[in-house]
Amino acid sequence: MHYHFSVHSCCLNTLFYSIIFLILFDAASTTNQISNYIDHPFGGIAIETSNSRKLLSYKGDVLAINPSLSIENFRLKNAYIALQSWKEVILSDPHNITQNWVGSNVCNYTGVFCSPSLDQPSELTVSGIDINHGDIAGKLPHELGLLFDIALIHINSNRFCGTIPESFLNLKLLFELDLSNNRFVGKFPDVVVQMPNLKFLDLRFNEFEGALPKQLFERDLDALFINNNRFSFELPDNFGNSPVSVMILANNNFVGCVPVSIGKMVRLNELLLLNNKLHSCLPNDIGMLKNVTVFDISYNEMMGTLPDSIGGMMSLEQLNLGHNMFSGMISSNICTLPNLENFVYEHNYFSEESPACLNLNAFADQQNCLRGRPMQRSALDCQRFLSNEVDCTTFKCALPPPSPPPTTPPQNNCCVCLSPPSPSPLPSTEPPSSPLPLPAPSASPSPPSISPSPSSPQPPDLPSPSFVEPPLPSPPPCENQRIPSSQDMSSPSP
Repeated sequence: MHYHFSVHSCCLNTLFYSIIFLILFDAASTTNQISNYIDHPFGGIAIETSNSRKLLSYKGDVLAINPSLSIENFRLKNAYIALQSWKEVILSDPHNITQNWVGSNVCNYTGVFCSPSLDQPSELTVSGIDINHGDIAGKLPHELGLLFDIALIHINSNRFCGTIPESFLNLKLLFELDLSNNRFVGKFPDVVVQMPNLKFLDLRFNEFEGALPKQLFERDLDALFINNNRFSFELPDNFGNSPVSVMILANNNFVGCVPVSIGKMVRLNELLLLNNKLHSCLPNDIGMLKNVTVFDISYNEMMGTLPDSIGGMMSLEQLNLGHNMFSGMISSNICTLPNLENFVYEHNYFSEESPACLNLNAFADQQNCLRGRPMQRSALDCQRFLSNEVDCTTFKCALPPPSPPPTTPPQNNCCVCLSPPSPSPLPSTEPPSSPLPLPAPSASPSPPSISPSPSSPQPPDLPSPSFVEPPLPSPPPCENQRIPSSQDMSSPSP
């Protein structure tokens, strides 16, 4: 029997995306076509070596361009520098997505979308980049921080590697960041925590590792996808402060407790924690998740009895507790939830189940300690485990500490007010202060579906999202990659 856990696209509300789609449809009809007219590339560009790679420069002035190149405004000039710098560090582009990234009309570059700027509606600016499924190999250069007005970056299903540049701090208007299904490495990119308008963050299917910053769960995100990485740490006490509607942390190495603060996540619709190393009891506060439709904590080391409060999760449709060490009874108040369709609790130590559970559309109860049911654990196995009562207090899953009161800065009594250093600024004027209209993503990733098999003893990997292309040949490791000689950006006189 096959149990399919579908994850609904509830990240952002329908009205918002309808508006975005109309914007993209209008923009794409004019900006995503490659004009038959191509500007004559400029002459006189020199390439100098800086920071172990080549940067655009003009007569020794790094990041300058020939003034004879006709570009409408300073925003598009910054975009030209950023995109040309990016093209310089691309090692492979098998689908020739960046082939037409030449000339001054950046709004005609494939995958680049322009919109009127916020503070000067008469001026165009780059507001989005979408090069999903490109199979492009390379890195993200520091110069991408020149895209002050950008609100959407989608580069999923490529072969970008390395780390996320700190210059992304300049992207104050960024709303959606999708770096999924690439080969990024290193610790969690803290720069994304400081993006004031970010709502959608997708880092899944990469090689990030280490801990997550506690500040991540204080950000006003709507969707957080970080599954299929190498993150390893205890979920922090402020976990429940996150206002997300969808959170997927599956297939990492998270350990410790399911925080008690989880009950505060009143906007949460879907939470997938499967295939980690979580080791605790489920807190009773889980029953406060009245809007959750999908909850999957399978393939962990969870113990104890199920809280009766789960019977209050009235929106629950998919519940997967399989491959843990839960015990006790599956009560009728869980199995009679009005919307519950799929309930998987196989490979645990439950000793009783309500007959109502057997009337669900789909359920899995194998490898438990249920008398009279087929394919159960041996009596000896059950006796050994159930003879040791689980004390949930030993896990020391504490409540989060209260937030400190806000501090009022001293007034008129400081001689020098210092602020922490910021990254080296890139040449430009100040960006506007509110987000741009967004082009709709051509392939905004949806959360992966979970399909546990009742007969499989091994933790399943989350299947690659539908947007992920078949496996691609691995490029050389990032640290050994060599940037090829820069293309000559000058051309013969017309």
